[in-house]
Amino acid sequence: MQQYVIRRIFLNVIVIFLVATMVFLALRIDPDNVVRNRALGCTLQNYEQCRRVARAELGLDKPLMEQYVTFIADTATFDLGESYYTKESVLDSVMDRAGPSIELGLLQIAVALAVALPIGVISAIRQDTWIDYLLRFTALAFLGIPVFVIAVFVILGTSRFAGDTFLPEWFGTHSGSDWVGIFDDPVQNLKIVTGPALIGGLSTGAIIMRFLRSQMLEVLRQDYVRTAWAKGLRERAVVVRHALKNAMIPVLTIVGILLGSIVTGNVILETLYGIPGIGFYLVTSIKQFDYPVVQGTILMIAVSLVFINLVIDVAYGWLDPRIKYS
Repeated sequence: MQQYVIRRIFLNVIVIFLVATMVFLALRIDPDNVVRNRALGCTLQNYEQCRRVARAELGLDKPLMEQYVTFIADTATFDLGESYYTKESVLDSVMDRAGPSIELGLLQIAVALAVALPIGVISAIRQDTWIDYLLRFTALAFLGIPVFVIAVFVILGTSRFAGDTFLPEWFGTHSGSDWVGIFDDPVQNLKIVTGPALIGGLSTGAIIMRFLRSQMLEVLRQDYVRTAWAKGLRERAVVVRHALKNAMIPVLTIVGILLGSIVTGNVILETLYGIPGIGFYLVTSIKQFDYPVVQGTILMIAVSLVFINLVIDVAYGWLDPRIKYS
């Protein structure tokens, strides 16, 4: 196990290096867009001079290889540069915005697991009954309807019918200035994140439910499960102790992907509900051609993804002792 982890860490470092190289090259395919954007405030007489100054400020006046070496050296020392617009440290800015994105993502995963696990198990053990058909139809509905459509209808319904229905007023949208951290005001914080957490969690839960149901059906047909039934064990013991643990392996893969995705932030829900997370910050920076922010954010996302995948791979061995690492 120890050798496997060390080898995977080494491979992860190589992957991060390749990602950094691709990010560096991708953002320099057409750097004139950034230069033009920086020189917009200049007059026609001084436009060319402003372009030269902008290129020097952005480091684009140096040879490409020199830019690359500087970029890799800074990245290795965790120096992600400063934003061209706010002049703030990219690392500090991303870390400040990571909290809201991680909180929203973890709440969505918690809602998804709380809904998907019991529903997936019930749908599998009651295969082809009316309960199974109803649960599968509901899951397909949440899979087929985009998250932003559900969010828009919830926001419109809340603003129109709040007070006349069970929907509370705070279930709707908020502005960015309304955001408060969970440690500053937990009640107000939960009022802001409850709506997007439920919407995103139900949509994600539909995916997990479908995977869990199909895997449970496969596991329930295994010989050791039939032996457990033949011994006269109760249904709960057979399902929970024998079937569910092995059926959770593909579910764990999905959860690992979701854990990686929460670092990127949920752009749509963060925008609709005024949550100052990483996703909204990244999209805004792309629109502004803010090179350091885009580079730094993507690199931090890549680091999170590769190491979360490592943790998930190691967790496979805990769920299934038959899995060996070499």
